[in-house]
Order: sequence, then C-alpha cells, then structure tokens
Amino acid sequence: MNTQTLTTTRRVIPLAAKVTDVFTPLADPMVRVATGLMLMPHGAQKLFGMFGGYGLEGTAGWLASVGYQPAYEMALAIGTLEFFGGLALALGFLTRPVAFAVVVFMAVAAFNFHWANGYFWPNGGFEYPLFWGIIALSYAIKGGGKLSLDRLLKIEF
Repeated sequence: MNTQTLTTTRRVIPLAAKVTDVFTPLADPMVRVATGLMLMPHGAQKLFGMFGGYGLEGTAGWLASVGYQPAYEMALAIGTLEFFGGLALALGFLTRPVAFAVVVFMAVAAFNFHWANGYFWPNGGFEYPLFWGIIALSYAIKGGGKLSLDRLLKIEF
C-alpha cells in the first residue's frame, strides 16, 4: 500500500465536494448561532412574558413554589442568561464563559427539574437540557471560533 492511498480520499459524489468545501467553515458557527438564537425565546418568556411566558414575576413565583430562593433574583439571572447569553453565543461574544454558564444552568435544569421524569423530552425528561448542555460544553471548551466577535476583538478566556 502506498502513502498516497492513505492520505488522499476519493469523493464519492464529486459535486457534493464542491458544496461541502464551501460550507464546511460555516458549519460550526452555524451551530453556535442556532444554539444562541434558540436560547433567546426561553429568556424572553422569563424576562418579558413573550411567547406564552410568565415574565419575571410569574417565573419567580414558580421558582419560589419549588423552593428556590431568592426566587426573583434567580428568575432574573436565568432569563438574562437565556436571552442575553443566547445573544452573546450567537455573536460569539464572551463565548467560553457564557457557554460554561449555560452548561451549569442546563445541568441544574436536567437534574433538579427533569431527572424524575426520565430521559425522553416529551415526558418532561432530561433529554433536552442534556442535549443543549453538551452543545454548550463544546463551545465552553473550544470558544467561538474564527467567525466570532471574540476572534474579531482578540479576546480569549
């Protein structure tokens, strides 16, 4: 077997290679942006009562009812992380610390609120927060990447 065979891959669908070569650099930022944008509506529910949410007062009331105190401050922190942290992730700004905060938040959500319901999300299980926590963990480890404000501003954590 020669060395050339080991280092060269043959594209099964050559046309697909042209597309994937163009879009591969965008794949990771696409996931980061989608992650951030998908967190934002949850924060808007908690902060502003949008999308069927209960706003800060309602979220604080629910947190207090399940034993979390200080409930208002926690509702504000959670809503802020989801809304403004989601925006920061989408932009790739302060990516590592924001992603780490999301990991912690999703771990708390998974274990304290969803664990008793089992794995599957339609039953209120921990599948959804586990998934988003793992995605956030990847950005906590690797940062925002080339197409991020962190890179543009030359900030690293």
